[in-house]
Amino acid sequence: MSSYNVYLPSYSVGEDCYKDIPYITRKYGTKAVVIGGKTAIEKAKTAILSGTQDSNIEILDFLWYGGNSNIKNVEKLKSNPLVQAADMLFGVGGGRACDTVKTVADMLDKPIFTFPTLASNCAGCTALCVIYNEDGSFKEYYYPKHPPYHTFINTQIIAKAPYDMFWAGIGDALSKEYEVSFACRDKNLYHMPLLGLGIAKTCTSPLIDLGKKALEDCKNKKASFELEQVALDIIMLTGIVSNCETHINQSDPKDRYYYNSSLAHCVYYGSSLIPECEKHLHGEIVAFGVLCLLAYDNQLDEMNKILAFNKSVGLPVTMEEIGLTENALPIVAKKAASVIEWQYAPGMPTEEKFIKAIKAADRAGKASMQ
Repeated sequence: MSSYNVYLPSYSVGEDCYKDIPYITRKYGTKAVVIGGKTAIEKAKTAILSGTQDSNIEILDFLWYGGNSNIKNVEKLKSNPLVQAADMLFGVGGGRACDTVKTVADMLDKPIFTFPTLASNCAGCTALCVIYNEDGSFKEYYYPKHPPYHTFINTQIIAKAPYDMFWAGIGDALSKEYEVSFACRDKNLYHMPLLGLGIAKTCTSPLIDLGKKALEDCKNKKASFELEQVALDIIMLTGIVSNCETHINQSDPKDRYYYNSSLAHCVYYGSSLIPECEKHLHGEIVAFGVLCLLAYDNQLDEMNKILAFNKSVGLPVTMEEIGLTENALPIVAKKAASVIEWQYAPGMPTEEKFIKAIKAADRAGKASMQ
């Protein structure tokens, strides 16, 4: 194996963590441009300005990222004179906003700092960007050379985020332990993927033990201990795992591995082609995908445990709840078989077995409702 670099994420967390922006960023320049979602910028703008007040940091502007993580928006931002003039980029918002800014920063070779305003996924700290087609369907992954230089997790802003996004974030994080453990099976693991596998095994219990209380606190906009722990699970624990479990050498296809996710996300990427699924959130669909993976792998006790948890917090347990029908499953399976997760799944998966597992998970979910 060729030499490689390791960058593990660093972060600040708490209700007033933005006060540390000047210290954390002090070695990377003085001019920053903030890029993110419109609502996210509205929620974070005052806190960012307050955190950088009386420092040498100049915020050049607050820019909308474009509404989706696609190449068109990346290219538009790359050509923006303010982005080009900035010493560093601040990515604010959810997964698609952070992924867009991470891609722009990597292409322009500029330092990137992220400010997730909701706990819906781990994009705020990963060296991985999901790129979509302009119609919203999944296109490809983009791999920055390193993760964001630092992630600022303001728990007061997280607590005021939309309940559904936090709820779906729990669904997304539920996949990490099961997908990584499944993808790593029968592989010759060494230091980094072994580290990621170990951390992945810590991701599920905080969600099961604290998730319901954290959701109640989110509904009440309370930055509680439970909300903070679950937010750290969604954003940081899973993100650290992602950085450990992804190694892509673009010049040498043999020098690569991708154990970060597996068949639960294959359900999501396949569903991105189904119009009826578009109104459902990423983590919402992944939560059902976890049941499909466990059915595929015949981990029936674990499937029943996650099924019971999903039901307790309202996450999906049937195809109908995410807009899927049996007629759509061949389309879902064909797309699933084209993504990198499928390539690294153990045991040579087949579309037929994948469809069978989705149907089995759906039957179990329907039976639990009787």
